Amino acid sequence: MSQKSTSMKHTVTDEDIRKLVLARLRMLSSGRKISIGSDGDFSKDELISRVEKNDDIGKKITQIQLEYLQSFKSGVFLSE
Repeated sequence: MSQKSTSMKHTVTDEDIRKLVLARLRMLSSGRKISIGSDGDFSKDELISRVEKNDDIGKKITQIQLEYLQSFKSGVFLSE
């Protein structure tokens, strides 16, 4: 009888990603403003609200955060 792998793959959902982004945003200093290109400057609370609403700005900040985290996997920040 052959042994099967008992590890299961977890599919990461959009909701999982938003929760991660929200957790990262909550760690920001309250006085910080973040510029989202020509869309303007946003406070920590504004960004959290936008990600929770999943509006265009929320989607943009989620994508930016996801790309940032994925850059670690690809080794972008590793020194040579």
